Amino acid sequence: MTDPATFAPLTHSATLRRLLYEALADLGQDPGQIYFGVSQHRRLGPPTLEGRLRHDDAPQFWLSADTLIGDPDIGLHLGEVMKPRLLDVVGYLLLASRDLGEALTSFLRFQHILSGGFVAQLRTEGPQARLVIDLNYLGFSSLRQQMECLALLFTKLLGFITDDEFRLEGVQFRHPRPARVSEHVRLFGLLPAFGCEHDALLFPAALLKRPSRTANPDLHQVLWQHAEAQLTALAGNDLLNRLRYLLGVRLGRADCSMDACAAELGMSAGALQRALAEQGSNLRRIREAVQQVRAVELLRDGKALREVARDCGFSELSPFYRAFRRWYGMPPEVYRERIRIS
Repeated sequence: MTDPATFAPLTHSATLRRLLYEALADLGQDPGQIYFGVSQHRRLGPPTLEGRLRHDDAPQFWLSADTLIGDPDIGLHLGEVMKPRLLDVVGYLLLASRDLGEALTSFLRFQHILSGGFVAQLRTEGPQARLVIDLNYLGFSSLRQQMECLALLFTKLLGFITDDEFRLEGVQFRHPRPARVSEHVRLFGLLPAFGCEHDALLFPAALLKRPSRTANPDLHQVLWQHAEAQLTALAGNDLLNRLRYLLGVRLGRADCSMDACAAELGMSAGALQRALAEQGSNLRRIREAVQQVRAVELLRDGKALREVARDCGFSELSPFYRAFRRWYGMPPEVYRERIRIS
């Protein structure tokens, strides 16, 4: 079985943090003071050796920013003042692409350089295109402030690539509708839909073929090769680790079948199965590694056994008991008692 300890934490680029610091300053806030307020009661993990940031540290800011700053629409207002500057290889790839379609293909291919938690996809449904920009976190549903900020930032970036010809036909968010939506209408030019399956931007599919004035095929090829090298070096954001993370998000809450996980990762079930086999693994092995760690965490927290089983993706206690005995050689209540004594 896959050793749970072999999974590294997902990471994200410091690009968005830099843009966030600039936007906070533009709003008259002290970024250092804000981040001190966010983290003073929580321990942030050390930076990674590559200088990247830990993906699971991000919710700390977005969950408390509105209270600390005193603005219930802080995500929108940060997105309003953010400048879509090109700060990494992915940004330059978008600019060198021949059209919007190639730019988004480049983004999707290298989205995990930006963040290992991205599960972005591009879907074309007749005359309309839908760019899904979901970001997943363990233990949290979609973060309203972050996703409203990102939706505005992506809209600006797509406008930048298309010489301001990009136009929205719809915006979808997973989070519930807030009490006040006037700022959403002002900034997006339309009323977003809330409580949706995905966070997404909807726009005319014809824009995908819109040529770019900054297209540079030779430069795009060089940047693509450089991005491939960067992506390969990010072991923490590889397929196995992202699948492990996705299962951690979905266990006990959503379908964890091969078809469902593959769709969420933007792959076919066959492609995911082959990719896992090439790395000497399979979905069941990775799912059980995640369940194994989750079960121990919940037992340590004193959760009832039925709740532990449910949150580990088991609909009944008996299969959970069988699996736990196989993992640890004892029933879960005995394991919990040993934890208590130690």
